[in-house]
Amino acid sequence: MKLVINSVTKFLLMGVLALISCAVSADSGTISSIATNVQGQATAIAKLLSVTSYVAGVGFALAGILQFKAHKDNPQQTPLSKPVVMIVVAACLLFLPTILNIAGASLFGSSATSAATAGGTTSLSGN
Repeated sequence: MKLVINSVTKFLLMGVLALISCAVSADSGTISSIATNVQGQATAIAKLLSVTSYVAGVGFALAGILQFKAHKDNPQQTPLSKPVVMIVVAACLLFLPTILNIAGASLFGSSATSAATAGGTTSLSGN
């Protein structure tokens, strides 16, 4: 389990570093172009994490099924808690993108714009 957590942490760190390096290497050095580039990269990273969540969920589900078979073959060797935990983790990973969409709609409303479509402030009105 520590190996999985370490791998996910390293993967996320590499994604953040890639995001920062893409933002720094923007064609023009204006803040607006860097912000636009970061928004595009953030959307790509969100899609990548969603796909990774689905793939990892299917992997944990298959591993859980194999652990159930191992428990059936030799109950003393493989405790029942191991496959149950793997199936629960698989379910959490498979439903993670849906839960994040629902949470985003709950917090920001269904009419909120995403980072990819949000525009900047063009004028400030004073009172």
